[in-house]
Amino acid sequence: MQARRILDYVFITLKGMAMGAADVVPGVSGGTIAFISGIYEELITSINNINLSLIATFKKDGIKAVWNKVNGNFLVALFLGIFISVLSLAKFLSWLLENEPILLWSFFFGLVVASIFLVGKEITKWNIGSIVILIIGAALAFFITELPASDNTDNLPYLFLSGALAICAMILPGISGAFILVLLGSYKTILDAVHERDIKIILTVGLGAIFGLLSFARLLKWMFNHYKNITLALLTGFILGSLNKIWPWKKVLETKTFGEKIIVVDDMNVLPGAFEGDSKLMLAIVLAILGFSLIFILERLASKK
Repeated sequence: MQARRILDYVFITLKGMAMGAADVVPGVSGGTIAFISGIYEELITSINNINLSLIATFKKDGIKAVWNKVNGNFLVALFLGIFISVLSLAKFLSWLLENEPILLWSFFFGLVVASIFLVGKEITKWNIGSIVILIIGAALAFFITELPASDNTDNLPYLFLSGALAICAMILPGISGAFILVLLGSYKTILDAVHERDIKIILTVGLGAIFGLLSFARLLKWMFNHYKNITLALLTGFILGSLNKIWPWKKVLETKTFGEKIIVVDDMNVLPGAFEGDSKLMLAIVLAILGFSLIFILERLASKK
């Protein structure tokens, strides 16, 4: 791999910030951002290299060899961006979800639609098998988005498990880690912990995320090595099925109150004309086009690199 300059790592941090921003929103996956910005397979490979063999590498060649093996500069730059984004944007995105949900979802809807085309075009050979896998992936993601949310919980072992499952979803394009947290009933607890700097909860979720990340990356790496086209078809299906969750116009069917917060736990998609209230249709269309265009701009920049 060609040696990177400081500027390259700045761009990797910015990509991490985009991943973090996406993962705060229940419905959009940071894995999608990683894929379309050209760092997905490098991320999976780097995480996969974190294993027990590093002990032998350390004894034989020292800490520098370990750092190079795990692509340490890349991982630090990327996760620095993710953490900066989560800590700085969590409150703002929470406000947008509560006050301007149509506009936020419209932007992400355009972004995710474009991602379907970009991930799908990476499939070099279409056949019956890849088409069936794509349909299965879409159906599975759709089914997940239709599951009811669980009650909120602050049980630490459960939050550890939530972190492990959410991080697996985070590195899968199409499946949102934040949405998994909503389903598990952990989303608000974790978001509040970030706002309030609750170190105990943040540390518990973080350890769960590390455990899930190291475990799941091995499976993904193996799939990419042995069944790349099938894996890409499955990921494309995941992204396609996730569109159900991020459709901007919804009718609220059930809400729950957590302190001063009212959380929607069940809703259904409706057409803009059937939406109760101001559909903000023109501005929503503009933002969807902006999100759609942004993905192709990012992909063009990544391909030039």
